[in-house]
Amino acid sequence: MATTTTRNTLHVEVVTAERELYNGEATLVSAPGVEGRLGILPHHAALLTFLKPGELRIELGDAEEPFFVSGGFLEVSHDRVTILADAAEEGETIDEARAQEARRLAEERLVESRSQNDRAEAQAALERALSRIRVAEYARRRSRRRIDTAGMQQ
Repeated sequence: MATTTTRNTLHVEVVTAERELYNGEATLVSAPGVEGRLGILPHHAALLTFLKPGELRIELGDAEEPFFVSGGFLEVSHDRVTILADAAEEGETIDEARAQEARRLAEERLVESRSQNDRAEAQAALERALSRIRVAEYARRRSRRRIDTAGMQQ
């Protein structure tokens, strides 16, 4: 009798136009979908959705990697998760001072905006800056270990 193996992980790729940020296994992917937070586990149904700016978290057992994504797409198919991000950063590499300055400038633009379009752009910039700050703070104070990426495919 043939035995069937059940896969307990997902294969995850996080890429931007410039580079690949992650290529490896995960037990959970948590992403900022435009209609709410998404939790992707092994055996998830096929899915294609837009991402909004926010924290993308990849977990593998008791380890994790937080990222900031500025938007993009997420596709799930056959235990593979592909994230095509407009822009993305590892939580560990976010420059918090730069993110705080971007927040300050966006708040100023929001106050000074004269048109709906200017206001919408300033609000979007503020949301991106606040998300980057939250991801950087989380990465700095997290208690879980990082995923060992040394043996990952590149």
